[in-house]
Amino acid sequence: MADKKTVLVVDDSRMSRLMIKTIIAMHRPGWEILEAGDGAQALRVAEEQAIDVATLDMNMPGMDGVTLGTELRKRFPKAEISLITANVQRAVRERAEQAHLTFVPKPISEERLLGYLNGLK
Repeated sequence: MADKKTVLVVDDSRMSRLMIKTIIAMHRPGWEILEAGDGAQALRVAEEQAIDVATLDMNMPGMDGVTLGTELRKRFPKAEISLITANVQRAVRERAEQAHLTFVPKPISEERLLGYLNGLK
């Protein structure tokens, strides 16, 4: 996938954001990477720039990842949005599916993230 894309990485853990950004930058060097530490900040970033791909943590202060994903989906209906979380309960998976989010379980690994990225349209 050589197309240049803009990806938004949202996680309240700075370490998780760094890991995701590093993997994306290594394997998709032409992509622009934006980041946010919570849902409100992510929505502000998305007001300033269109996104093609988003990775969202589930458990964040103020707004969970599914709620954020639903808001981003309204603004960017063609965006590829994933929920990357350690919360693997069936209820969370079902909420993600209903919101048309791809579920990616934590811990983040290069293999898991690349599996998601390689599956993008």
